[in-house]
Amino acid sequence: MPRYTKPRKTWMYTNAFKIKAVKLTLQDGIKVKQVAEALDIHPFMLSRWRKEYRDGKIKCAVGRRVSVTTKKKAPSSKQISEYERLKKENAKLKDENDLLKKWQRYLAEQHQNDLDSSKDTDI
Repeated sequence: MPRYTKPRKTWMYTNAFKIKAVKLTLQDGIKVKQVAEALDIHPFMLSRWRKEYRDGKIKCAVGRRVSVTTKKKAPSSKQISEYERLKKENAKLKDENDLLKKWQRYLAEQHQNDLDSSKDTDI
């Protein structure tokens, strides 16, 4: 087995993440191994976090709440006109693409017919 020349990368998890993971394991019918696999962490690490949580070593900062929902602004008239322009351009490009596909199909059929007719004359 080759030796590692560089130190291994260790991941740093926030206390909030650790607490959420521990709370998931405290639910009925859910095993530590299941949560660890879902979060892609080693089950031993999760067990250690559970012990630290019981001992009070892991605490979440109280005043550091982040708002999850944000109000969306209504799109401006400039954005709406840009959207409409892009929709028209997209429709035009789709039509051109369909036309090119039809032309390609037509040329393939013509080529096949030429091949078929050349086989008939060779016999």
